[in-house]
Amino acid sequence: MKKVLFIDRDGTMVLEPADYQLDSFEKLVFYPKAFQYLAKIANELDYELVMVTNQDGLGTDSHPEETFWPTHNFIIKAFENEGVVFNAVFIDKTFPHENAITRKPRTGMLTQYLNNPAYDLENSFVLGDRLTDVELAKNLGSKAIFINTDEGLGSTEVASKREELDPVVALQTTDWKTIYEFLKLEARSATITRKTNETDIYINLNLDGTGKSKIETGIAFFDHMLDQIARHGQMDLEILVKGDLEVDEHHTIEDTAIALGEVFAKALGNKLGIERYGFCLPMDDCLSQVAIDFGGRNWLVWETEFKREMVGKMPTEMFYHFFKSFSDGAKANINIKAEGTNEHHKIEAIFKAFAKAIKVAVKRNTEKMILPSTKGML
Repeated sequence: MKKVLFIDRDGTMVLEPADYQLDSFEKLVFYPKAFQYLAKIANELDYELVMVTNQDGLGTDSHPEETFWPTHNFIIKAFENEGVVFNAVFIDKTFPHENAITRKPRTGMLTQYLNNPAYDLENSFVLGDRLTDVELAKNLGSKAIFINTDEGLGSTEVASKREELDPVVALQTTDWKTIYEFLKLEARSATITRKTNETDIYINLNLDGTGKSKIETGIAFFDHMLDQIARHGQMDLEILVKGDLEVDEHHTIEDTAIALGEVFAKALGNKLGIERYGFCLPMDDCLSQVAIDFGGRNWLVWETEFKREMVGKMPTEMFYHFFKSFSDGAKANINIKAEGTNEHHKIEAIFKAFAKAIKVAVKRNTEKMILPSTKGML
């Protein structure tokens, strides 16, 4: 199935003129870095490129075709010279008040892509600078990359409320480099459900998130520690656990760690471009050092001791067990050392350093999408 980038023209590939009508070479200014990064997208990524643009009243006295086509053809040729070739170009010529089915955000121009098994619209994107482009993505069942130079552009032509459009926006930016990196790296998300006679676990992970979390395990201090992973690792993490806490905490903590490790392994996928290794972190009286290697083999070195049996309602003996179980699930080497006098600080420093180590290890470089291994596999 083919993925498609439906790309707007004005405000996206070229800057929007002050009068919103590009009908002369004097008004033509290319969007900064559009040539460089759209060329990289065309040459490196597997997207079919399709231009979709509204040109209000094209062919009427207010927007004559003889002044439109010279600049338009120049734009097309300039991008072709950089290796950016559009598989199709769709231009709607109607005015907004006509409510034509062919005018964005309606899909009348794009019927050949709808319900077509050759196209993967769910993993396709509409790239543009207006809310009409975002709603077009919604109407196609795709996601939007919103070049947000003016929040209100297109607001009078959309049927959806803004809060209904927000979930459609996969990326909001004004920078073509950011767009390229987003498409090159793709989102690394995974979900896992693990149900046994002792626990019922749901975990959703986005390695490239912003630190949002929703943690509910029934053990407040454990929730607090898992939240550290999301916040300091800058990943989005949802963990919902129902365990046999009437027995004790063991099964809930162990099974959560196993499932969490497995969802990391799933989200990392082929591991191309990751740094692989990664942190030393002070916290008041404590110093914690955590190193991790997502190299495909499980191992844990644990060099710390606790003088208290419990922190909150969590047994301190279970911290070792948590990281051992995560190592098994993620197939990762983990080396943990911590020293200090305050047990709460000590374990919190470990979890924060663990999060930072993960953040370093899973970071990717778009210019070096290679496997960090001499073995040829991880």
